[in-house]
Amino acid sequence: MQYWDIIFYTDLIFFIFVSMTVLYMGVFALASMFNRHGETPKSRKQNRFIIFIPAYKNGLATERTVQCILGQIYPQREFDVTVIADHLDEMSNFRLAQHPITLLTPNFKKHSRAKSLQLGINNLPRLKIYDVAVVLNPGDIVEPEFLSQLNDAYEAAGTKAIQTHCVSQNHDTAPARLSAIFEEINNSIFRRGHVALGLSSAISSSGMAFDFNWFKKNIMSAKTSYDEKELELLLVRQNIYVDYFDNIMVFDEKARSAEDFNRQRGHWFISQAVSILRSIRFLPGAIINRQYNLIDKILQWSLIPRIILMGIIIFMGAIMPFIYFTLALKWWALFATVLFIFALATPNYLVDSKWNRTFFLIPVILLSSLLAKTPLGKSLKEYVNQKL
Repeated sequence: MQYWDIIFYTDLIFFIFVSMTVLYMGVFALASMFNRHGETPKSRKQNRFIIFIPAYKNGLATERTVQCILGQIYPQREFDVTVIADHLDEMSNFRLAQHPITLLTPNFKKHSRAKSLQLGINNLPRLKIYDVAVVLNPGDIVEPEFLSQLNDAYEAAGTKAIQTHCVSQNHDTAPARLSAIFEEINNSIFRRGHVALGLSSAISSSGMAFDFNWFKKNIMSAKTSYDEKELELLLVRQNIYVDYFDNIMVFDEKARSAEDFNRQRGHWFISQAVSILRSIRFLPGAIINRQYNLIDKILQWSLIPRIILMGIIIFMGAIMPFIYFTLALKWWALFATVLFIFALATPNYLVDSKWNRTFFLIPVILLSSLLAKTPLGKSLKEYVNQKL
């Protein structure tokens, strides 16, 4: 095989794999424009909620979330709050203990949300009965109507799992802005778009609500730090539909620095890789039994992560003109297509003069992490952290 053949076929293979991810996102981005839910009817029943907040080393953020959830207009007798405060400082634990909550203070050698949630379940009052379990992350901010809206949505959905709309609190740095955009793209493609086509919504690490008995039983089987992925797989394997409600907001804080941004993306990339390895063996059975949600979930976890996707497209589009100019044209067209899909999936409040520049900073953000200990890496990190 000649040198040019190797370049041609390598370029083609990369392009096919990237295009498959782009096609998948494009279909659901278009579908997301057709919102299935109208106004949620008021429920006559008041469900009893248990809210879990698995916290780790972030006392101030945990306090903010506790204060928000205790300020609900929903009757206080109908919900309880359990905070699992792993490795929080003594002062934070002291302040949290002043609130009418259940405070658990484990000191796990190796922290995981699954362990915290399991501890929370095992320490619930024996005589209390709950209908719905809710999971929030420390730092999440919710509106006073959150539980009332969640109660209405849970009754209207008629299913054992629903996902709320996670929105970024901050857009003050380039990494935070990129995180905010990616979060809304997730909401459009993997949640609203899926629900519009009758498929299950993806669940997030926060703002989840489950039938209490289902959650109590199934969280005990979670063994990794990627509990939301394990729960998601259990839901689709058990043919439980996950509904999504765009109007119920959970405001979470995004990583402000390039280092935190890359660390978070690395965690998600590993969780996606682990999920596909754990679930791929179910694909033949899912095809035979026509379990479309399970098939879709396996395909979804097989997609190229967006940060890597954009990195590949920008890199190939930049180097190909110097190797063989015509090979670059399709990468430029694909880049324009991806930007169109992302623009379609991004709410108007995030699409402004800074939107395009944010995506062009992706290679810089990646390099700042890879070269973190070099002078160039430090310079790139400072540039990214200051650039809006």
